[in-house]
Amino acid sequence: MIPVTERLRLKKNADRRLKAGHLWLYSNEVDTVATPLKNFEPGAQAIIEASNGRAMGVAYVNPNSLICARIVSRNPEQRLDRSLLVHRFNQALSLRESLYDKPFYRLVHGEGDLLPGLIVDRFGDVLVCQLNTFGMERLAEVIVDALLKVVKPTAIVFKNDSSGRRQEQLERNVEVVYGELPESVLLEENGVQFSAPVLDGQKTGWFYDHRDNRAWLNRQVAGKRVLDLFSYVGGWGVQAAAHGASEVLCVDASGAALERVSGNAVLNGVEDRVAIAESDVFEALTALRAEGEQFDVIIADPPAFIRKRKDITNGERAYARLNREAMRLLGRDGLLMSGSCSMHLAPERLMDVVRGAVRHQDRHGQVIFQGHQASDHPVHPSIPETSYLKALGVRVYRD
Repeated sequence: MIPVTERLRLKKNADRRLKAGHLWLYSNEVDTVATPLKNFEPGAQAIIEASNGRAMGVAYVNPNSLICARIVSRNPEQRLDRSLLVHRFNQALSLRESLYDKPFYRLVHGEGDLLPGLIVDRFGDVLVCQLNTFGMERLAEVIVDALLKVVKPTAIVFKNDSSGRRQEQLERNVEVVYGELPESVLLEENGVQFSAPVLDGQKTGWFYDHRDNRAWLNRQVAGKRVLDLFSYVGGWGVQAAAHGASEVLCVDASGAALERVSGNAVLNGVEDRVAIAESDVFEALTALRAEGEQFDVIIADPPAFIRKRKDITNGERAYARLNREAMRLLGRDGLLMSGSCSMHLAPERLMDVVRGAVRHQDRHGQVIFQGHQASDHPVHPSIPETSYLKALGVRVYRD
């Protein structure tokens, strides 16, 4: 093991969050007189020191990012190398294998698995990785080598097109870095099969985080007419059809995603009960209301309306509008599944959004389900940002 020799010193009292377990350091917490950030190469590793010189652990550094350092080990003698990656991958794999009986899950969830900046989703023998920081980018070849040792996949994809890479001043690219992709990358969730667009889809091609929330909804849909808004490739809607929904309409602005919906419906033999509509969701809601359409179950699971703190006000308005307009289409004793992947939308604010939408319709609401991200997306208890997903199952009815 090659020891880390560079040192990054913190200002007085700037070590409190690290002592509490957090893994991030901000540039304004660094004593740049003692240890100038400009002296570090992006991605270089350094020993983090308190203001009195006491070593607190090892982090990788990016002097050009607001989060200028991310802790990878509390042991100042350790560095993030192949040995530590293999160890962390084994820990992550052991957890997932204890949770799931089939190899379809998020294998590595960044800070939640003590590997900040790294995401790995598993689709059987195919791994899709996102290297979102300079520290992980510099270890790209080592990450591949460690994954080959621990998981032994037949293909590895780097899906490096996230907005986080832009913030780190990294180029965006998508490439198969090991093996060959099969013609169709398949996964199974809640007993339903899907083909995931791992090269040209959103994120890694699939959203495992809603697995448990979908499982709950699947038990409510038998014989029901379902509307799936922002459907993407049909994670909610096709599962609803496979679990007995009488009719499902999937709405999305992406024609390519809707082609995947149709293909996934065929894959599960429910194509006769799954329809698609290519449209802006808000325009579709207006049109459906004008046509007098009603649904028993509506899923409103949009992309993040709030990406940064400055977006909170406008984002909350968008969530309010979406939930309000969706409820207009609910029939008697309808069920709304309201989701949000915006970390900056607090759970209580989503509850407020739902409450406001219910009262706007002069109806009553009963929250009968409160969901969050699945267990393969572990929350780091010291990092609130790792808990981001929210889902509310709301029965909407009149007196």
